[in-house]
Amino acid sequence: MPQFSTNSHRLDPYKNFKFRVKWDNRLVAGLTKASALKRTTEAIEYRQAGDSSVVRKLPGRTKFEPITLEGGLSHDTQFIEWAQQVNNPDGDGAMSLKNYRKEVIIEVLNLQGVTAMAFKLKRAWPSEFQALPELDANANAVAIQMLKLEFEGFEQDEAVTEPAES
Repeated sequence: MPQFSTNSHRLDPYKNFKFRVKWDNRLVAGLTKASALKRTTEAIEYRQAGDSSVVRKLPGRTKFEPITLEGGLSHDTQFIEWAQQVNNPDGDGAMSLKNYRKEVIIEVLNLQGVTAMAFKLKRAWPSEFQALPELDANANAVAIQMLKLEFEGFEQDEAVTEPAES
């Protein structure tokens, strides 16, 4: 079976540096990195009486590893606005029970910049926010913000199909 159904001539997988992330129908500006999208299902081991030499395994709980987004420090306020909706420093009354969970879309692009795949993260919310990195007057680096997202599942968006490549 070919790796690509529409572009059967294609042999190379997609590159990891062409991607976009969005929530609330807005692209997140200046992203430089997104950690791996991963789920793990625990194995439950058991042994039957009278069959002591064989350990059997069943699927147990499934958990979804948090995803970390990193982006260059700019005047885009999406990271801090979302982070403020969870345990706001102004007190419990400032927390947004309605808006602190969001659907996050991660799009993988082909080299022409066309969306080739998309994944939806369900019920995501920020568990960690880094507004400023360590600042160092002797460094030659870009200032990076970080947002860590917890979520309760993901699915591939079947509406996004492999684009025909010219």
